[in-house]
Amino acid sequence: MVTNARQGQQVQRGKQGERARDAVKAARRAEVRLPELTVWDGGELEPDGDYDGLEFADLDLVGQDGVGARFMDCALRRCALDEAGLAKARILDSVLEGIRGVGTDLSGASLRDVEVLEARLGGVQLHGAVLERVLVRGGKIDYLNLRTARLKDVVFESCVLVEPDFGGAVLERVEFRDCVLRGADLTGARLKDVDLRGAAELGIARGVEALSGAVISPTQLFDLAPALAAQLGLRVIA
Repeated sequence: MVTNARQGQQVQRGKQGERARDAVKAARRAEVRLPELTVWDGGELEPDGDYDGLEFADLDLVGQDGVGARFMDCALRRCALDEAGLAKARILDSVLEGIRGVGTDLSGASLRDVEVLEARLGGVQLHGAVLERVLVRGGKIDYLNLRTARLKDVVFESCVLVEPDFGGAVLERVEFRDCVLRGADLTGARLKDVDLRGAAELGIARGVEALSGAVISPTQLFDLAPALAAQLGLRVIA
């Protein structure tokens, strides 16, 4: 009886160990609590500008140069950012709500504890950027360039991503919840604790082999079967 009890305990511990290994570490969500903000009325953005506790609302920032600028405890609401130069900008503890634009340059930027809400963007450049504790909720982003970027604790929720490029990027604790991921490029990407099970649509155009660091649902596995078969050089003949 003692032996059976010990065997039962060992089996139980073994099952618990398997569950622990199979568990996906959840992303730590951004929780932005903005202080009372001052309305920005300082004209155009400046390179290496320092913006703290400001609200940018309904502004035309098209083509403005804010390279290397720092935004701390700020809110950008309903601003036009077409061709805005924000390369190497630092956006910290801030909310970007209803922003829109084509060709916005955020290459090499750093976003930490940031909420991006209902954005409408196209061709935004975030290659080489660092995103940590970022929530992207709602809206649509076409041709998002995240090549060689580093994403940690990032959540894409209820948004549409059309042909996002994650080539060579590093993704850790990244979640896709009720969002459309269409025509994604994962070539050379490294994934760890990436949860794709909640994606409403999952389409991988290239780099399907990078999914070794992700978790998908049985239904998604079925949908990805043709791409996986092609990657393996497997012919399926009825």
